[in-house]
Amino acid sequence: MLLQIEQECLDVYKRKVEQAAKSRAQLLQALSDAKLELSTLVSALGDKSFISIPETTLGTINEQLAAIAPALEQLLKQKEERVKEFSDIQSQIQKICGEIAGNASEQTGAPAVDESDLSLKKLNEYQVKLQELQKEKSDRLHKVLEFVSTVHDLCAVLGMDFFSTVTEVHPSLDDTTGVQSKSISNDTLLRLAETVSALNEDKKQRLHKLQELATQLIDLWNLMDTPEEERILFDHVTCHTSASVDGVTVPGALALDLIEQAEVEVERLDQLKASRMKEIAFKKQVELEEIFARAHIEIDPEAAREKIMALIDSGNVEPTELLADMDNQIAKAKEEVLSRKEILDRVEKWMSACEEESWLEDYNRDENRYNSSRGAHLNLKRAEKARILVNKIPGMVDTLVAKTRAWEEDRGISFSYDGVPLLAMLDEYAMLRQEREEEKRRLRDQKKYGEQQNTEQEAIFSSKPSPARPSGTKKVVGPRANGGTNGTPSRRLSLNATQNGSRSATKDGKR
Repeated sequence: MLLQIEQECLDVYKRKVEQAAKSRAQLLQALSDAKLELSTLVSALGDKSFISIPETTLGTINEQLAAIAPALEQLLKQKEERVKEFSDIQSQIQKICGEIAGNASEQTGAPAVDESDLSLKKLNEYQVKLQELQKEKSDRLHKVLEFVSTVHDLCAVLGMDFFSTVTEVHPSLDDTTGVQSKSISNDTLLRLAETVSALNEDKKQRLHKLQELATQLIDLWNLMDTPEEERILFDHVTCHTSASVDGVTVPGALALDLIEQAEVEVERLDQLKASRMKEIAFKKQVELEEIFARAHIEIDPEAAREKIMALIDSGNVEPTELLADMDNQIAKAKEEVLSRKEILDRVEKWMSACEEESWLEDYNRDENRYNSSRGAHLNLKRAEKARILVNKIPGMVDTLVAKTRAWEEDRGISFSYDGVPLLAMLDEYAMLRQEREEEKRRLRDQKKYGEQQNTEQEAIFSSKPSPARPSGTKKVVGPRANGGTNGTPSRRLSLNATQNGSRSATKDGKR
């Protein structure tokens, strides 16, 4: 029995020893796990300075566990806080990336945090990335708001519904949603840019159309002498005649109903123009005649008017074609005026000089020109200027002949002045001037001969006979041909037939 009891005691002892060994192994495993977790936390958090980690090689296993427990608990708490920080930053990054990618609504749940690296360095990297994304989001939001503002302005000018236009791009762009809720995705920015481009192109086309209508309105008004009261009604159309695309900012300035209104008015005026075709055609003919008159080009106005009447009455020509043809004639007449301008200006100067020459001759024949009468000093000054001008006439004529010949060679036609070839007028003037010079020289010789005769008589009779006008001192300039001054035809030189050489207008408008 004692042996049996001893055996039982030994069995109990063995069990106790086994339990103690097992407990010791568990404690050692727990200590090892605690040390491993401690080292893992320290490695993950990446900084030992915040926690004082005790030496675990001294004391019993329980003492060692007790020594590690506070540090381990504090590190676990830090890990939990760090994981929360990482989760928050990664959630914000994920949200912004989703907004940029345009799939923010598809993202669900918090992002997974890599607990193997929870260091401050890694946290700073995430923070830098978050700041970059926040800046990009701010820039994109600014672009979106700029695009939305541009769309708003363009829709206002074009008279379009802004809300329907902008919500077609993305529903979040409505003014009722907050700024931070607006879509900033690449797709939204691209569609906004396309919308702005399409609206700008529409604006450009509408402005071009409106300017064409405004030009037609102004031409029709001027053609039919429309009163100012009617023109004022379309000021909102004609005010943009020379405006640039960017310069049109008035709301509704390019609305479709406004353009349609202008089209209707142009169509109405076109119909009215057709009914007043004769009046308008004759008005253009008068304009054409005035242009030719200013250029001293001789035409047959009666024949032109009869031709216009015949064309309109026959009905074989469209009114627009007739007016277009007359506009073309007017344009060519204006070009002809420009090509003749330099020569006509020189002709005017030459004729003015001829008038001064005529006045000077009359002045020189006046025996009382040096009397102290009223205004005599003014005539004396004019005579001095006239002599200077008269001396320039030969040079004027030579230059005018050269210019006229160059013009005729270039155009292959004769340069006519009121229906008379200008070179013929200049040649005739040169011949008459030469004849006058010879006449003056002959008169001077006769006068000299008469003085010699008087001197001989005085020597013979010792007395001076009473002065008598020699027969040769009469005005020998002769009658001015065709009533012109200086013997120049008035029709050709456009000078008056009166003694003072002043200009006058005849019935047919010629000088």
